[in-house]
Amino acid sequence: MTPTRPLLVLLFGLLVLASPASGEDRRQPSGRIQPWNENAFYWQYHGKPVLLVGGSDDDNLFQWPAERLERQLDLLARTGGNYIRNTMSDRRDQGFEVYAFRQLPDGRYDLNEWNPEYWKRFHRLLQWTSQRNIIVQIEIWDRFDYSDHSGRNRWQQHPYNPKNNVNYSYEESGFARQYTQHPGANRQPFFFTTPRQRNNAVVLKYQQRFVEKMLSIALPFDNVLYCIDNETSGEEEWARYWAQFIRERAEQAGKRVCITEMWDDWNVTGGRHLRTYDHPELYDFVDISQNNHNKRDRHWNNVLEVRRYLLKQPRPINTVKTYGADGNKFGHTDNDAIERVWRHLLAGCASVRFHRPPAGLGLNPKAQATIRAVRHVEQLVRFWSLHPAPDRLLDRRDNEAYAAIRPGEAHVVYFPAQGDVRLKSKQGKWQLTWIDVSSGTRKGSTIVQSDGALRLRTPTDGHWVAVLRRQP
Repeated sequence: MTPTRPLLVLLFGLLVLASPASGEDRRQPSGRIQPWNENAFYWQYHGKPVLLVGGSDDDNLFQWPAERLERQLDLLARTGGNYIRNTMSDRRDQGFEVYAFRQLPDGRYDLNEWNPEYWKRFHRLLQWTSQRNIIVQIEIWDRFDYSDHSGRNRWQQHPYNPKNNVNYSYEESGFARQYTQHPGANRQPFFFTTPRQRNNAVVLKYQQRFVEKMLSIALPFDNVLYCIDNETSGEEEWARYWAQFIRERAEQAGKRVCITEMWDDWNVTGGRHLRTYDHPELYDFVDISQNNHNKRDRHWNNVLEVRRYLLKQPRPINTVKTYGADGNKFGHTDNDAIERVWRHLLAGCASVRFHRPPAGLGLNPKAQATIRAVRHVEQLVRFWSLHPAPDRLLDRRDNEAYAAIRPGEAHVVYFPAQGDVRLKSKQGKWQLTWIDVSSGTRKGSTIVQSDGALRLRTPTDGHWVAVLRRQP
């Protein structure tokens, strides 16, 4: 018997009501940021593939005064950027930062009560970035916030320090009065509280409460990615615990989220990073920002190796921190930063962002020009359609040029400086377009003829990108 139309409508309504409270319509592409259905090395947002490119002048923009924050986000969006980093950090480096907890009249904090201003600022950032289609990669814990290293005395000021709260003592918490060693030494018990570590229930309950509060604000937004730590060298179990905790809380709220961990090891092909690469059930994407301590061909080859390793379980490769700025303490230059962005893009990374000053370019004019240049290339060839092709370049010197191709259809070649190489290509006509990275502009197109290899010479010194598209 064929059901009548009213009965069909009723049945459909019952099916919707009976479906899991997922917060997402399973029959339609989700609008949230997630790995792209057609190529999991890249992201999709609002159901469409998207390349994440950005820069910002601070790591915890949510703490900024509203007017300053709005200017930064508007500038990023105007430039073509759509990606920022946001640590949940409360270090008082500029004077306007606030802590998440309520301060009592005697100056101490109550970890059971919130400071509404902290969470108001966080919500504002997510709301304003969502309105501008900017993706926010959150880092929940930053080891530098709980250290006195280099005389910064951040632990001395922090509410989690027993002398600054009414909730526990040094004896109850297991904390010391000072932590003067570099956070990478892993002497801070704050990062050993989980059940399979030291099972510090006294402190863990406040950490859990903080993460739950953060999720209550972040989960309604579709433009958020989650990273457990900033460049950690901590124990694997700490990251596993929080990845599972976040996923469980998200599922309880009917949401799906994407999570990763950022390891401090500069060798992104090393064993510590396998903690992320080998566990897709925990980590939906990887972040290899620390590769940006490397240079030239080594920097490029590292990404190619990571990408090959992930072929068995493709996931987006993010780089939320691109180091490099003239005069910084690491000895990396402005040119290093720009080179690293292009090498990562052509090697197949799903995101790039210039790190904040003084270790990076932030959103200065050079960063803006680079972002515009990326979008010019994207108008001609989508990055997610390309594959890195180091074997296509002939007569190439170390760090002279880097190539990615869409076989038989398009080639993209980046030159960090003046260069002259030959590119293996199909015979026939190709349209050659030069993009000047330094100015962020397109410099016109010409038709060139290939006899199986094309000679590419940059118009001048400086950063250049050649885009070649096959012609009939």
